[in-house]
Amino acid sequence: MLEVENATLHYGAAVALRDVSLKAEAGKITCVLGRNGVGKTSLMRAIVGHLRLTSGKVAFEGKALGRSAAYDRARSGIAFVPQGREIFPLLSVRENLETGMAPLRRGQRSIPDHVFELFPVLQDMLGRRGGDLSGGQQQQLAIGRALVTRPKLLVLDEPTEGIQPSIIKDIGRAITYLRDTAGLTILLVEQYLDFARELADSVVIMDRGRIVFTGEVDNLDEPDVRRHLML
Repeated sequence: MLEVENATLHYGAAVALRDVSLKAEAGKITCVLGRNGVGKTSLMRAIVGHLRLTSGKVAFEGKALGRSAAYDRARSGIAFVPQGREIFPLLSVRENLETGMAPLRRGQRSIPDHVFELFPVLQDMLGRRGGDLSGGQQQQLAIGRALVTRPKLLVLDEPTEGIQPSIIKDIGRAITYLRDTAGLTILLVEQYLDFARELADSVVIMDRGRIVFTGEVDNLDEPDVRRHLML
C-alpha cells in the first residue's frame, strides 16, 4: 500500500531523516516506534505531503507521489491525524467533521455511520465547539475527521499522547476495528510499547533519523531492540 525508499530530509543544515525505507502492507497496522526527536513526525509529514524530501521517494498503491501536494495525497486516499490533534477550536464538532469532506466528490459528502459507532460521544456533542472538548474527545474528533475522507491509508501520529487511559482503550479498539472490519491500512507512530504491542502487525524502530529495526512485534523484547526505545 505504501512504500518509502531512501528518504532523506533536511531542515536547513540539520538532517531529520537519513536514507529511511519502510513498507506498510495493505490491511495491516505498521507501528513506528522511537524516542522523542528521532524523526518519526518528520517521516509522517513527508509521507502525507506536509514536508518535501531532500531525496528519496514515497509511493502509494505502486504510484510514486513525487512532489504532489498534501491535498492531492488526501484525494488519493491518504488521511492524516497529526500529533497534537490540530482540530479547529472555534468550529463545532459537526463543522470539524465536515472539513474532512473537502477532498470528496459532492455525492460522497456525508459523515460515515461508523464514525459515530466508533466514537458515540461525537454524535452527542455535534453542536459543541471543538475547543470545549477534553483532550481525549478532541483526539476522537481528529480521527473521525480523517475517516470522513474515506481513506485507504490512515496515518496516526501519537494518538495516545496526553490521553486518559479509558479513551486510549477506545482508540485502540477503533484502530483494530478499522483494520479487521473496514480493511484499512494503518501507519501508527507510538511511544507506548504496550499499546503498540497490542495493535501492531509489524514494527519499525527509528533512532537518530534512521531505521534501526524492522520486524515482528514478538522481537521487541530483545535487548538490542529495546535499547533504542529507552530514554
